[in-house]
Amino acid sequence: MSTFLDGIRFSVLDRSRTRDGEDAPQALRATVALAREVEALGYHRFWVSEHHGVPGVAGSAPTVLAAAVAAATSAIRVGTGGVMLPNHRPLVVAEQVGVLESLFPGRIDMGIGRSVGFTDGVRRALGREKDEVDRFGEQLTELLGWFTGEQTAHPRVRARPAEGLRVPPFVLATGEGAGIAAAAGLPLVIGDLRGRDRLLKSVDAYRAAFRPSPWAEEPYVVVAGTVAVAGTEAEARRLLVPEAWSLAYSRTRGEFPPLAAPDRIEGLRMTEKQRGFYEAGLDGHVHGTEEQVAGALERAVKETGAQELLVTTSTYDRAALSESYRRLARAAGLTPRPA
Repeated sequence: MSTFLDGIRFSVLDRSRTRDGEDAPQALRATVALAREVEALGYHRFWVSEHHGVPGVAGSAPTVLAAAVAAATSAIRVGTGGVMLPNHRPLVVAEQVGVLESLFPGRIDMGIGRSVGFTDGVRRALGREKDEVDRFGEQLTELLGWFTGEQTAHPRVRARPAEGLRVPPFVLATGEGAGIAAAAGLPLVIGDLRGRDRLLKSVDAYRAAFRPSPWAEEPYVVVAGTVAVAGTEAEARRLLVPEAWSLAYSRTRGEFPPLAAPDRIEGLRMTEKQRGFYEAGLDGHVHGTEEQVAGALERAVKETGAQELLVTTSTYDRAALSESYRRLARAAGLTPRPA
């Protein structure tokens, strides 16, 4: 295997996907269990996500879930991938992350995104409108100011216990996110590995516009993407089937369902439109044997100059998911942590 990946950090993002016949509590507990597994394998970070009102995703409160993950682990960094800032008041986010950092000092990351609720109903329930995303830069400045004590939006108000703490912030790039990260001098999380030309354009623009800040002296790029590893290329591609079908179903039925078994999906009669979305959902992801995946990721790192890879993999079979992360750890040359 190539040694080019030496020095590249590998991290994991888990969205707490539910499976057919499985409820949300089971999915959340499985996320915590997976965090313990990837910690032992030597991964650098474990991040959790924020989704609201999505039937197939149990992760709706990332700071709460991050607390459970951090309590169940001891060495891996834990964070949000991310908190969708337009859905929240910056003060509340600062307080929650401040509590996490106070309980688990030196292990918490603050990944911040600029998405708002996916549907009108969710946005109304959150008390937010679509145009909240246009204020992301302003909200981000306020959020960081609660940690430094320099926010001016609310004079004489202090964020406790956040003020004075140093929690690494990351901006998840959607839309204008890369430019905002560069202007704020923050690390960038960007994906996915399939749209390589667009990815490279955004990364180059981020590096060119980056302004050093108290949070980061130099640009730092985390490239996110789906990676599946198995004994054969065909087996690895099969791991992608459940998520591809969920995507196709959501695009044609308006609802993102729990993950189904590949055998059931392969026996379905899909409409032409569903088939198109399904095939598109399978294409372009990094998958294959350990050697194939190591080569593909080596190329991705060379092209993007990324310092870190954030891997997310969703599949029906949890044992196969764990095996994929084990194989990826070997392919990347990660050093297992002692028990």
